[in-house]
Amino acid sequence: MAETQNNKRMLHRKEWQTMMPAPTVTAAGAIVINDNANLTRFSLYVISATVHYLYDHEEDDWIPIASGAFGTAMAAGACGTYACWGAAITATGGSTTTINVNVALFNINGFAIGKTIEFLTGTAANIGLRRTITAINHPGTATGTVTLTLSAAVTSVANNDTFRIASGVFYVLLPGTLTATSFRKYDIALGTWASCTNTGLPATWGTDARMVSPCMSTISYDSGTAAISSSTTQLDCTGKTWTDNQWINYQVRITGGTGIGQKRVITDNDADSLIFAAGTDLDDTSTFVIEGDENAIYLLGNNVGTMYKYSISANSWATVAPTANRGGNAVAGMSADFVGYTGDATWANVSDIKDGRYIYSFRGATAVLDRFNISGGTNGAGTWEVITYHPVLVTFAAGASSDWDKTKIYVAKEGSATVPQRIYAFDVVQNSFTALTTDWYFGAAAVIGNKIWIQNLSSAGLVKWLYILQSGVANLRRIMIY
Repeated sequence: MAETQNNKRMLHRKEWQTMMPAPTVTAAGAIVINDNANLTRFSLYVISATVHYLYDHEEDDWIPIASGAFGTAMAAGACGTYACWGAAITATGGSTTTINVNVALFNINGFAIGKTIEFLTGTAANIGLRRTITAINHPGTATGTVTLTLSAAVTSVANNDTFRIASGVFYVLLPGTLTATSFRKYDIALGTWASCTNTGLPATWGTDARMVSPCMSTISYDSGTAAISSSTTQLDCTGKTWTDNQWINYQVRITGGTGIGQKRVITDNDADSLIFAAGTDLDDTSTFVIEGDENAIYLLGNNVGTMYKYSISANSWATVAPTANRGGNAVAGMSADFVGYTGDATWANVSDIKDGRYIYSFRGATAVLDRFNISGGTNGAGTWEVITYHPVLVTFAAGASSDWDKTKIYVAKEGSATVPQRIYAFDVVQNSFTALTTDWYFGAAAVIGNKIWIQNLSSAGLVKWLYILQSGVANLRRIMIY
């Protein structure tokens, strides 16, 4: 039965809900980090250098976690992102359907159930294989063995085989004069913090900032089988009609046959071949998918136009040197959102891919919207361009927040004790910017730090909520967006 306009208003009513308040009010720099791929039920709330919580969307409650013991204080410029893959874990043995792990290395039970694992080293026949964890048997003691049950059989798991879990890692950078413990990561499955390098970043960090990851482990943009002419540095795939250079800075992963498990960042492509750094020799048994680069994290802000790129595997930072520089500095009120998957046929066209290619960023203090093309520019160096959008022009100042979901980037304008937060939606496909809704719950004076996020709470992806943690108070609010 067709939906009438009256029913549409009833079923899709813009109705805000009040959720469980945060344990601590938001201060300057307080941030919430979420997973845009919706692989985890948790978001991370960082309120200070030592106090952090996981927000459980399924239970609508807050879980205190161990202190990150950051070397700098919370202030404007704090930022972070979610990356899907956790650290390598060493098995102590197992079977064809189980993996045994020392409990000291895997001390949180249940958070990894339903997550994908990937074998990294050890038993040759298993390397590159992916399975789902269907159950976890925890000894309930400080010593002993945790047993993970797998969804399908593999070659029997041996002692010292290594694997990783797509249960997620939160990366967090706190501002100020950077120290060895200013940039840290929290592994959800392990429940532990670890320091990452800040070498390659400016000596001080502040103003406002955003960090984004292009990893979307459940999304592949194209796939196929290599031709016999493929080699250690090239994958040929007969019949493709790719545009030159469109896949630069994406990742190719070999999913079967010769070279299974190999992942390489694409450095060049033409109509039917991909070029990358040397790896395992490929042949016509090698099947592949093209994905977002799981190894990269981009960092923007700090009152400059410069962008930085972090390599997870190398634990190193590099300054991005695009062919066309950004036209202005990213100041207070700036944003940054990676558009990984829209669901739009034109954007998903594998002969001219747009999904997974762009980072959109409002500069702050102006109505200018910039877009970074990760595959553009000379030799794939990337390039910035200004996006002219319509019909609404809005200037975002300190306290504005944003998040991306499919075709939309949702932006919350800074509010105050007397001005409610207005939410806008930028449609990347239509290139339009429109008002969405206003939350008439008042917060306090606007404070810098990204505090809106989107969570999918249904397996079919039909029920999504936009959450807002308001400035200067503990109010957590949400509204259904479709």
